[in-house]
Amino acid sequence: MKHDTMLKWLWLTAIVVILDLSSKAVVSYYFSLYETMVVIPGWFNLTLAHNAGAAFSFLAEESGWQRWFFAIIAISVSLVIFFWIKRLKASERWLAIALALVLGGALGNLWDRLTLGYVVDFLDVYYHDAGTLKTMHWPAFNIADSAISIGAVMLIIDAFFNKEEQHKETITK
Repeated sequence: MKHDTMLKWLWLTAIVVILDLSSKAVVSYYFSLYETMVVIPGWFNLTLAHNAGAAFSFLAEESGWQRWFFAIIAISVSLVIFFWIKRLKASERWLAIALALVLGGALGNLWDRLTLGYVVDFLDVYYHDAGTLKTMHWPAFNIADSAISIGAVMLIIDAFFNKEEQHKETITK
């Protein structure tokens, strides 16, 4: 039985990459570094930031070696995901979608890392308590990060429910 039918979900990967790179280009064109535009007061801003590190700016302060380290990781993970999708059964649609989202996010951020040396972030979610004047910001992120996060949540959900399905299949065999 041929399993490469799930490669059809790579269209979703392409959409994520296109949306990610185009949104980063638009924000980079119109905003100066750290410039902020309030979208929803107390909750959401657009803020241009450059992240030379990984998630939550991990290793961002290093001398530059992390650029290539994270690029190699992204390329390796992307290859693994591609071949994983290629081997999926037609019934594993949820898993294919999750992996396509993660792959799209990885490729979008990889492009930035290779061409710019950093990842462009611009989505700034935060909470401002007017009573205490405290503001708590989530680290700035982008569409690629969002796709990776959604895909990761879907993978976790799949792991729980797929275990149940595999157990049912084992019992019925």
